[in-house]
Amino acid sequence: MQVMILAAGRGQRMRPLTDNTPKPLLKIKNKAIIVYLIESLARAGFSNLVINYAHLGDQIVQLLGDGKNWGVQIEYSPESTGGLETGGGIFKALPLLKSDPFIVVNADIWTDFSFTRLRQDACRNINGLAHLILVDNPEHNAEGDFCLQGDTVLESGPRMLTYSGIAILRHELFASSNGGVFPLAPLLRDAMKTGLVTGEHYRGTWEDIGTPERLQALNNNFTSTD
Repeated sequence: MQVMILAAGRGQRMRPLTDNTPKPLLKIKNKAIIVYLIESLARAGFSNLVINYAHLGDQIVQLLGDGKNWGVQIEYSPESTGGLETGGGIFKALPLLKSDPFIVVNADIWTDFSFTRLRQDACRNINGLAHLILVDNPEHNAEGDFCLQGDTVLESGPRMLTYSGIAILRHELFASSNGGVFPLAPLLRDAMKTGLVTGEHYRGTWEDIGTPERLQALNNNFTSTD
């Protein structure tokens, strides 16, 4: 099964750190955020990765190359400077994603989530068009994103959780898409209306590295997931 790492975001909230460095290459204890993620995926047995990039993306390609230093094979999906947002970026990369379903992971998260378990459970869990990993709501997203009822994800409800940026998706989720710039969330919400999105609640370590303050806090309290 292939994994797509979403690395094309501009990182506006990370400025000025991202003025000269793409957000996935910002460092935690002298190692780029995206490298920790690739190492975790490689340990879980994922060897075929697709990475999209936009803002300063040549730096990502220069650092990671073809992935052989981490025992993986990397293909790239370049985007224009402004990027295509999450949905548009995935849609553009679909020709490179031969597996169906495939896994999508945001490049700007820090987690001890077991990708090994995700790999083992992927085909069983993906009964619809998408399977989302949800986490407890952080302070910066106190109201959450989606509701989890049993293993079904809904737009809203009494048990709101935050989307972790980790998901299993099917190509069919994008069947009505025509390309261009668009977010992923509306496609997921449409699928939720017909009960085609499942999910699970992960209670372990997870951080959205979205601001300089959060990056600094993670560095201050760093504990390796190795």
